[in-house]
Amino acid sequence: MSGSPMRPLAEFPLEARRAIRGVLTDIDDTLTTHGRLLPEAYAALASLREAGLLVIPVTGRPAGWCDHIARMWPVDAVVGENGAFWFRREARAKKFTKRYVIGGAERLKRSERLEAIAQRVLREVPGSAIASDQAYREADLAIDFCEDVPALPREAVQRIVSVMESEGLTAKVSSIHVNGWFGGYDKLSSSRLMMREEFGVDLDREAGRFVFAGDSPNDQPMFRFFPHAVGVANVRAMADLMDDLPAWITPSEGSAGFAELAQALLAAR
Repeated sequence: MSGSPMRPLAEFPLEARRAIRGVLTDIDDTLTTHGRLLPEAYAALASLREAGLLVIPVTGRPAGWCDHIARMWPVDAVVGENGAFWFRREARAKKFTKRYVIGGAERLKRSERLEAIAQRVLREVPGSAIASDQAYREADLAIDFCEDVPALPREAVQRIVSVMESEGLTAKVSSIHVNGWFGGYDKLSSSRLMMREEFGVDLDREAGRFVFAGDSPNDQPMFRFFPHAVGVANVRAMADLMDDLPAWITPSEGSAGFAELAQALLAAR
């Protein structure tokens, strides 16, 4: 595992907290607890934004969900399907931006290949299932290993990854799905592009002024990049699948852990 061990959130230096200008965050099992967005996490998003911080979910969840999130949640933008796109609603300008990393014709061509790969995974990994949100996806394949099916063992999860990779997909493990897609983009590459195009922020120069909150292996590019990445406490559950861990860890899991992070940042302002 890279870097030093995860340190308690309470040790996050006050001066560094004061310098933070935005929070990027995973959704599943970071903002949610047992699949539910609890009031304390939603309130934390709103409080951070009201305090003037940029608030941007960066998730593996599908385009259909992200359209709703960008329009309805107290956020500035959302990066979805592990970096396939970002959506942004600018209420005052009455403008809704949908920016895809891959063009529409190519996405359609790839979707046909993804369907065949999905059937191979289901044949070779008993107990796996196509994710229930697959119908709302535009660029990737999501295989469920514990959201709506009985939890599969680590070996089965790794088998899903292996099948996807053998078919030429980039495969990443979240806390609930294995996501696979054609292309070299990920949460980090699209977040960098989005921050530059939408907000004029060069993350390579300003990484220390942003926090990323997450909990699972597909968050590793973000954990590696952001010096003040924060894991909610349940990050420990999948730490054996990770080479890169966050700098800080909250006392609590999921929604409660994210609320603790928000409070730590807001108290420093």
